[in-house]
Amino acid sequence: MNFEAIYIIWLRELKRYFRARSNIVGSLAQNFFWLAIFGFGLGASVMIPGTGNYIIFLAPGIVGMTLLFSSIFSGIGVVWDKQFGFLKEILVAPVPRSSIMLGKTLGGATTATLQAFIMLLLAGLLGVPIFTNPAGILIALGLMLITACGFVALGVAIASTMKDPHGFQLIMNFIVMPLFLLSGAFFPVTNLPNWLRIIVLFDPLTYAVDGLRNAVIGSAAAAFPFTITVPVLVGFMVATVLLGSLLFRKTQI
Repeated sequence: MNFEAIYIIWLRELKRYFRARSNIVGSLAQNFFWLAIFGFGLGASVMIPGTGNYIIFLAPGIVGMTLLFSSIFSGIGVVWDKQFGFLKEILVAPVPRSSIMLGKTLGGATTATLQAFIMLLLAGLLGVPIFTNPAGILIALGLMLITACGFVALGVAIASTMKDPHGFQLIMNFIVMPLFLLSGAFFPVTNLPNWLRIIVLFDPLTYAVDGLRNAVIGSAAAAFPFTITVPVLVGFMVATVLLGSLLFRKTQI
């Protein structure tokens, strides 16, 4: 393990993120509109037990959506690095490929967590009571980082096997939308039909969104305790990081 290489790759990912200001503003604005339109549009007719207000229930789901999209699509950087030859240059360096993969994962997870945290702060402007629980915000940040590491590693793993950016986007859309729609971002997962509930329980984003609700709103709005949420998310992160490291080591230039 080469910690200097991990740091350099992590720093590069952060610099790429902050230089793409239009993408940052555009994605945050789009998710903010999702929250505002669905939150206030359905809030007048939908009441969720444990929250009392639909927009409060919806906010962690939109934060989870921000986290998912930002994380998993960061893997496209691997495909672009293949296209422009940068990946070839760093792969011939005398450092383990697993260190390069971890640097990309941590860099993508850091930027995704930052973007999701900004979205959480924006939710506070719409009346979501996030500032009344500082400890909950810290727990939410930890859950965001663990979840982001898992989904970034998944994106890197898939990108390691591909050379076409357009093909990567198609596959990611096929994966991302079911993950998001089945995560319980828009509806409680406790009253679903049994067949749908089983599918939802296999979605890692379900536990991330539920954990955010537990941290920010309170346990009354959550379907699972932290004793279930945290081990599932940590297990998902470990599994995807191992998978990503395995596939990245086999990357063909």
